[in-house]
Amino acid sequence: MHKQEEQHCGCGCCGEMALTATAGAIALDKAHLLNTTFQVDGLDCADCAAKVEKAVGRIQGVTEARMNFAAAKMKVSYDSTVMGADEIVQVIAGFGYDAKAVSEVPGYQKTVLRLTGLDCADCAAKLEKRVAGLDGVQAVAVNFGAGKMTVEHTITAQEIIETVEQAGYQAALDQAPGSTAAEKQVWWQKPRMLATIVSGLLLAVALVLDWTGAGEQLLIPVYVLTMIIGGYHVAKSGLYGLKSMTLDTNFLMVIAVAGAAAIGEWSEGATVVFLFSFGNALQAYTMDKTRSSIRALMELAPPEALVRRKGEELRLRVEEIIVGDIMLVKPGERLAMDGVVANGSSTVNQAAITGESMPVEKQAGDIVYAGTVNEQGALEIRVTKLAEDSTLAKIMHMVEEAQAEKAPMQQFVDVFAKYYTPAVIVAAVGLTIIPPLFFNASFDLWFYRALVLLVISCPCALVISTPVSIVSAIGNASRHGVLIKGGAYLEQMGKIRAVAFDKTGTLTVGKPMVTDVIPLTGGFDKQQVLALAAAVEKWSEHPLAEAIVACYGNQALPPVTQFKALVGRGAQAELDGQTVYVGNQRLFEELGCSLAAYESSLSALEGQGKTVMLVGNGAELYGIVAVADTLRDNSPAAVAAIKAAGVEQVVMLTGDNCRVAEAVAGNLGLDAFYSELLPADKAATLKQLAGQYGSVAMVGDGVNDAPALATAAVGIAMGVAGSDTALETADIALMSDDLSKLAYVMKLSRKTVAIIKQNITFSLVVKLVFVIGTFAGFANLWLAVLADTGAALLVTLNGMRLARDLR
Repeated sequence: MHKQEEQHCGCGCCGEMALTATAGAIALDKAHLLNTTFQVDGLDCADCAAKVEKAVGRIQGVTEARMNFAAAKMKVSYDSTVMGADEIVQVIAGFGYDAKAVSEVPGYQKTVLRLTGLDCADCAAKLEKRVAGLDGVQAVAVNFGAGKMTVEHTITAQEIIETVEQAGYQAALDQAPGSTAAEKQVWWQKPRMLATIVSGLLLAVALVLDWTGAGEQLLIPVYVLTMIIGGYHVAKSGLYGLKSMTLDTNFLMVIAVAGAAAIGEWSEGATVVFLFSFGNALQAYTMDKTRSSIRALMELAPPEALVRRKGEELRLRVEEIIVGDIMLVKPGERLAMDGVVANGSSTVNQAAITGESMPVEKQAGDIVYAGTVNEQGALEIRVTKLAEDSTLAKIMHMVEEAQAEKAPMQQFVDVFAKYYTPAVIVAAVGLTIIPPLFFNASFDLWFYRALVLLVISCPCALVISTPVSIVSAIGNASRHGVLIKGGAYLEQMGKIRAVAFDKTGTLTVGKPMVTDVIPLTGGFDKQQVLALAAAVEKWSEHPLAEAIVACYGNQALPPVTQFKALVGRGAQAELDGQTVYVGNQRLFEELGCSLAAYESSLSALEGQGKTVMLVGNGAELYGIVAVADTLRDNSPAAVAAIKAAGVEQVVMLTGDNCRVAEAVAGNLGLDAFYSELLPADKAATLKQLAGQYGSVAMVGDGVNDAPALATAAVGIAMGVAGSDTALETADIALMSDDLSKLAYVMKLSRKTVAIIKQNITFSLVVKLVFVIGTFAGFANLWLAVLADTGAALLVTLNGMRLARDLR
């Protein structure tokens, strides 16, 4: 199966050259990048906002599009030489929304705060709303997964921090990981955990007193003290939320405990406070632990390095090191900066960046990354990026940003929770009023049952079920050298039914090599034919020419004159008074050379997926040079693993000719191939595949295949370590060239979706059982809070299983 719409040279490289040329057009000129904010009116749906963001992000010339749904604003970075703001407005208008470009408000600054104690996704949304309501705050976004909050404001950062603390959480300016006071605290020293421990001890004292027959005069004060200490942070957050009409789980608990005290159920009220406080503290601990595992990525790079600058050797902090400095790295040391090896050779463990299990040999000219380990020899490395621009820093930033991107399942749960809490309060009020008023039932009994309903209906377990799973899975992937840009792409990978591969540089190594040299006439041997071809091709910049010259080695070449490139056919030059041609079959046919006698040899070589170059003087052939781009060692196994993962169709898209494409596809056992494609043809082919199979993933290098990657449901770029363009282009980025990671991502996606479904089902079933139990009369307050807290902890721990290696 193939497609032939354009005529290309027999060498099969025109398509690949076209891809490279297109890549040059797609590559963005940073000097012309503009950052513009658009106000989007009529945006009332988070899912729709995500679709608008993705559509704008796929416009040619756009490097980044970020939608702030809460503020109804989109920030877009784009190349002003390729497009204008009007085109972005038109795309947004196509979705039915009005948009206009607005300037950044003068005087506003952006501050990033690191949050601790944030254990509930619903509470995070409420906190975002509270901060957004402050005078002087233009926009705010809470990243629950990363435990970060970004605020654009004119008021002081301290005022924002105080607002966060009033809500019951801790906040500090985002600095180096582990640098904030809250992060340095031991778990039992944190205020919430201390309050929980003290309230637990007081509750134990009260239970002992009750068991020994102490009177209420002694018991009630102890219970009250337990409720005050254990419930202080809960009440503070719940009552503060009432000011901005954000009713959350904490407010529900305040009502329940106050109600228990009002009807004299002191022991149950105190028990509820302790269990709820204990559950919150444990959830905060587990979430902070998950976040810390991601932040620990940055700690892989040492804070300082030995640098040679102007002849002096200095130990400098990474913030002081500049591009061009020479970094000296001894065996066993971690690299502090990205750079290029200037002197020395060694093996470097790159597992932290690429997920490769085996060390990689490095020598002069090779790229190295911050956070990797120099294992053997001493290296001198020329720094190429500042610390904040290193590949490791970009990985951490992208992982944290990905944690803020909500999967469709999470968006559904968030919308559900938005209406769920008010509905529960209305139901509890109805349960308190209707039975006593219309059925002459006991007010105390039904008031108590209403309190139980409030407690058991807290949406904590339901709301946290999805984000904790997404955070854990994305963190797991990053440790294996796979960057997933958000929960939506993670979820989508489990639904992929067809995968399309680019050929050159993806399934193959991407570096042509001479495989055969066949002398034909004129008394030439193999070495002489290769020497003639290399002498002519030495002056060419074509990839095939470089392969021929590289094969000849460092030996002296015969001198040539009057070199001329023959576009789409080959090259020619004068050598010892006669013209020597090196090119494809079309060139020699045009020169009048008969190829009939060699047809079987030429067909056999092309049938093996090799590109054939002929060498001769135009009247006769001296020999044949065959060049091939070899398959990656793990390509066959990767294709087999993808099929075993349940993918129905695995195809290849290439600009190469039909014979070469057919040979490669046959060796890999692909279901189909599409040859002689230009970049636009690849995108069109993907649309056809999507029509047949639904969700299609495209795997390419992230630059040449940008149109196809943007067209696919999930665009996957491979081997992107150190490539900023590729990192920005793809939905999923494989840091190394290991295609086996694709099957791993699919397995991770399906396991993530399965665990999310388990969590949601379990949360709803527990609540349903206890709601029925409330009406049946066997559920009480402490049992309800134990079930609610227990469910939240269980779904959290279940989600955290995704942080472990898959089995």
